[in-house]
Amino acid sequence: MRYSYFPIIVMLLSLFTGCSTDDAPGETDPPAELHDTAVNSVAGLTWEVSAIWRAERQRPMRVATYSTPSAEGEQDMGEVAIFYFGPGEGGSVEANIERWFGQFEHPDLTPQESAPLESMIINGIPVTIVRTSGTYTAAAGPMAPQQDVRPGYMLIGAIAEGPQGAVFFKFTGPETTVQEAESDFMRLVESIRRQ
Repeated sequence: MRYSYFPIIVMLLSLFTGCSTDDAPGETDPPAELHDTAVNSVAGLTWEVSAIWRAERQRPMRVATYSTPSAEGEQDMGEVAIFYFGPGEGGSVEANIERWFGQFEHPDLTPQESAPLESMIINGIPVTIVRTSGTYTAAAGPMAPQQDVRPGYMLIGAIAEGPQGAVFFKFTGPETTVQEAESDFMRLVESIRRQ
């Protein structure tokens, strides 16, 4: 008597493929803390980031967050936070610059003296650059009971007016750390272009 092994082989193959490790959750996906954080485009704009920056986990209201290496002798790393709130959302360029300025204590300077503006056109995109330094007093978080006060900090901000609304690039950290990474941040800014 002859037996056909074809149906048995098909059944065994379907069992093995049904138990494939490809279907096991999390085994082939990127780590949750990095998933969807290395975003380099939004609102009709795209840009490039430094290869030595580290993409951080997803955070509320941010397109992406990157850490930059700390300068020698500094404990804190730099942080580049990228925000987009939607077409026509997030406030005007001036309102955001004023808000960023307000996160620093510099009692002897006016906003214009402490945070001079630089306007430029990059690949057809209007971009405003602002720099300020002093004691950084941004809140540690939305539910934080007190401000996170950090003396000797610096901010370089860039606001790109894209076709679908403004994209905000905010680089903060110890002054020497930000100064050392300023060229990398400006390369990001200079790489901004329409998708």
